[in-house]
Amino acid sequence: MKIIIIGASAIGSHLARLLSRSNQDIILIDEDADQLNNISSDYDLMTLHASPTDIKSLRDAGAGHADLFIAVTPDENVNINCCVMAHTMGAVKTVAQIDRYAYVSPENAKFFQRMGIDTLIYPEMLAARDIINGLKMSWVRQRWDVHDGSLVMLGIKLRESCEILNQPLKKLCGPQDPYHVVAIKRNSDTIIPGGDDELKLYDIVYFMTMKNYIPYIRKIVGKEHYADVKNVMIMGGGKTAIRAALTMPEYMNAKIIEVDERQCEYLNDALEDNNTMVINGDGRDLDLLLDENIGNTQAFVALTGNAETNILACLTAKRLGVRKTIAMVENSNYASMAESLDIGTIINKKVLAAGSIYQMMLDADVQNIRFLMSANADVAEFTAQKGSKVTRKKVFELGLPHGTTIGGLVRGKTGMLVSGGTQIEAGDIVVVFCHDVNMKKIEKFFTT
Repeated sequence: MKIIIIGASAIGSHLARLLSRSNQDIILIDEDADQLNNISSDYDLMTLHASPTDIKSLRDAGAGHADLFIAVTPDENVNINCCVMAHTMGAVKTVAQIDRYAYVSPENAKFFQRMGIDTLIYPEMLAARDIINGLKMSWVRQRWDVHDGSLVMLGIKLRESCEILNQPLKKLCGPQDPYHVVAIKRNSDTIIPGGDDELKLYDIVYFMTMKNYIPYIRKIVGKEHYADVKNVMIMGGGKTAIRAALTMPEYMNAKIIEVDERQCEYLNDALEDNNTMVINGDGRDLDLLLDENIGNTQAFVALTGNAETNILACLTAKRLGVRKTIAMVENSNYASMAESLDIGTIINKKVLAAGSIYQMMLDADVQNIRFLMSANADVAEFTAQKGSKVTRKKVFELGLPHGTTIGGLVRGKTGMLVSGGTQIEAGDIVVVFCHDVNMKKIEKFFTT
C-alpha cells in the first residue's frame, strides 16, 4: 500500500510511527525541514521537504498512485486543498484533518466527499468523547465500548480496597466468570497475562466484560464508595471544552474556567443554550477554586494547551479533594509522568486521531481501533471473514503472536467472553488486544 502523509507535526509524526511498523510504502511531506528532521531514523519511511500544495511535488511523490493520502497539517485549508488535488491526480482515498465541527455534519460530509475528500478527522470531537466516557464512570481510568456496548473494556487502577489482589488469574477468570483480564500495566511494563499471573496493588488492569456486569466489576475492585460525577470543573475553554460541554449528560453540571476574557465571551455565545457556567479566571488560582466550591466537585478536567499546567492543576484539584481528574497531555513525553503522579485519565488528541486514521489502512474488516497510551498497546475490533484462519481452529490452536490476546466477541448483537476452547465463527466481531505487535500480523488471521 502506498501512503502519503502531509504534515510532520503532532498527528503526522505519531501516525508515521504507527504506520512505519507495517512495511508500507510511506512518504511524509512537510515544508518545515525542522519538523522532518525530528522524525526518528528508526521510522521506515521517506521524507520530502516540499509545499503540500505544490502540484509538482505531489506528482513527484506519487500522489496519483496513493492508496491513502492523509493531510494532517495544523491548517485545515491546506489539508482540504491538497486532498482535493491528490484526488484529482488519482489518489484512491483521502483523509483531511479539520478544525470546524460544522464540517463533520452528515450534509457537509457528503459535500466534501463530492470534492474528493473521503474522511474528515476532527480531533476535538474524539477527545470530547473520551472525556465524557471518563466522567460517566468516576472509578474507571479508561472505558472502551465494543460494538455499541455489547462488550465493555474497563481500565482500572487497583487500590487497597480491591478484593482480587494476589490471586492467580486462573482462579479468578474461569469460563464461568463474567470478566477477563486482557492486560496489566505494572509500573512501566505491560503484561499480557497468563493463568499464573496475579494482580498487584497499584496495577492498572484492563477488564473485558458485559455491561450488566459493570456493577460486579466495581464491587470486586473496591470502587463502590467512589461518588458518581455530577459537578464538573473544566480549566481551559478551547474547542475540546466546548465539545465536552455540549455532549455532557443532562445530569452533570459544568463550569468552565478560562483566563482569556474574549474567549469567555465566545464561550457564552457558543454555550448559550447549555447550562454550562463560564468563569473568567485562572484555574490554578486556589482562592478561585475554593470560591467556586471545588469541594463539591467530583471531577476536574484540565484542557489548556500546556501539558505541565494541566498536570499541576489536576494535582492541585486532587489535593483539594477532587477524586476524578482528567488531563489533556499532548506531549507524549509527559504521559508517563502524569500516570506516575496518579492524575487519572490522560487525553491525547494526536493519539486518538492517529488511531482513527490507522484503521483505514488495514485490509481486514476493522470496526474500531484504539491505541491505549498508558499501556502502549492497541485494541481493535476485527470481523472474522468466512474461511479465514480464525474460524478454522479453536482459539488455543490459532498460534496468535506473542503479546496478543482475544478479549471477547460479539455474535449478532450478543457480547460474550472468549476462552481457549471458543470457536470463532464467520461474522463474529472479535476484540483483539496486542502489545508490541504489528497489527498487520493480526489481520491475516481474519482475512481470506
